[in-house]
Amino acid sequence: MVGHRSGGVSSEDRLDDVPTFRALQKWRRERSKGIAPSTPSTVGANATAPDASPIAAPACERIVVFSKRDLVPEWGIKPFQRAMTAKYPDQRVFFASWNRARDIKALNELLVNVAREHPHRPELNVLVVGMPNVGKSTLLNALRSIGIAGPTAKALRTSAQPGMTRVLSTRLKLSVDPLVYAYDSPGVMLPFLGRGDKGAERGVKLALIELLTYDELFLCAAEIAGIKEGLYDTETLASYLLYRMNVLDPVSPAYLRLLPPNTPPLLYVQDFLELLAQRLCMLKRGGIPDTSRAAVRFIKWWREEGGLASAAAPALPDYASELGLQSCRRGWGFDLEWAVDAAESGRYDEALIQAKMEECIDRFEEAAEEEERDGSAISSTQEKKRAKEMQRTRQQARTRARLAAKKGR
Repeated sequence: MVGHRSGGVSSEDRLDDVPTFRALQKWRRERSKGIAPSTPSTVGANATAPDASPIAAPACERIVVFSKRDLVPEWGIKPFQRAMTAKYPDQRVFFASWNRARDIKALNELLVNVAREHPHRPELNVLVVGMPNVGKSTLLNALRSIGIAGPTAKALRTSAQPGMTRVLSTRLKLSVDPLVYAYDSPGVMLPFLGRGDKGAERGVKLALIELLTYDELFLCAAEIAGIKEGLYDTETLASYLLYRMNVLDPVSPAYLRLLPPNTPPLLYVQDFLELLAQRLCMLKRGGIPDTSRAAVRFIKWWREEGGLASAAAPALPDYASELGLQSCRRGWGFDLEWAVDAAESGRYDEALIQAKMEECIDRFEEAAEEEERDGSAISSTQEKKRAKEMQRTRQQARTRARLAAKKGR
């Protein structure tokens, strides 16, 4: 959500290195062009100076809203917010669920407070940007119902399927005093997920967290190098999910509650799906287990409750010492996973979790920079487009040189 996001390098420079946000950063600079920033020299003791007028402060804030708070464990929210603030001090991080009134009220107050920080501005305009099917329109409808007194009609159409919002919406009033308006925007899909196994894994993760259905994911990001149509079938997703849950807890993974009592952890997805299908009486003619239906049920269970159950395991379970395990893998979502050893388990608090999350963010940034350097973050289509642009630039330079030579004769 943008009304205005993340040592040694300033936060502005750090943000420029993140390719995803370059367009937003460019927009912010253009919006603030010619306006003196609010620095210690223009506020505080010098606030009464002529060049320190309130209108000198740019009204640009970046707020990153995670709109499905109910799908993540509460124990990691504060450490994650603090880790993001430490790494990206130029943005604010907020968690909300559209059906939790206190979340919507708190977000509304945040936007209103941003507007009140700039009383000289007649209104605050909020641009909402995000991936498809993350609940942008639903969130705005909820904000409107909280911010506008009396019965408020649903202003934006919503759908369980991505792509309902196709153009930038007209202005939607979120608050009367102060005036706060919002623009809803179509979902913005990543143009390229990466080459080879890394790109394939990112695509599977996106499908599993229900940002897009499998066919829609393929249509929106069809150029994952080496990936053929049909990769994201439910059994492939179930196989990856089984693997990740076994990594987090190889002895007592959360999916065992779906299977008959005393079932041991399973390594092969076909064995797991057959057993799950029998358990749920999902059988085809002749008593053959319907593994496709079982895979759908497994993914649905993970989205609704399995993810929370998997992340609720203790830092170091009792069986660790019995089996002689020196550490266990723990996590808060796919890309925030870390090891916890016996020494750390005794002080497994918010501060330690924050430190672990910051290490995950550092690793992510290092991997992203490495992909930028070796070119694996660019699709073949983007490479061809860049080559054509370079060729066009060279041709234009040659044309200008020939024209200059003729004029010089």
